[in-house]
Amino acid sequence: MLSVTEISTVDNAAFPSKEHDHAQCIENALNAAERICREGNLRLTGIRKRVLEIVWEHHAPIGAYHILEQLSEERGAAAPPTVYRALNFLLTHGLVHKIESLNAFVGCRKPDGAHTAQFLICIDCRRVAELDDPEVATLVSSKASRAGFSVSRQTIELQGSCKDCASRG
Repeated sequence: MLSVTEISTVDNAAFPSKEHDHAQCIENALNAAERICREGNLRLTGIRKRVLEIVWEHHAPIGAYHILEQLSEERGAAAPPTVYRALNFLLTHGLVHKIESLNAFVGCRKPDGAHTAQFLICIDCRRVAELDDPEVATLVSSKASRAGFSVSRQTIELQGSCKDCASRG
């Protein structure tokens, strides 16, 4: 079985094809989370695991309140702090990303190490693709440095149309 990193390296397309095995995406994300937690002596609680699954069930960003609704349907009343604590854990350990412009979350395709991702957000189908282009990150940091600015965190979000939506248009 390929790791999440190996799959994203093999799959050069930013947006997964319609034929890809989405169940495999979820399984790979959970396997990576379990490994990262085991290696870091962290607890992947049932709620953290389920929140990660819910995030990965989509290739579109999902908001905390949608996650909360789904959890409440499955487990009875769930409180917002429960979801936010789980999301914070997943963010802290690189398992999900926050799409700032949408105040929503997507699964991280490369949770195995620190990286600066760029996000392609389709305004038609709402899917999000994660790029990990070190050249882009380096260029932005370099330009910022020349302006006397020290970058502490870099988030690049590009909105447009994915190939599938653009071909329909």
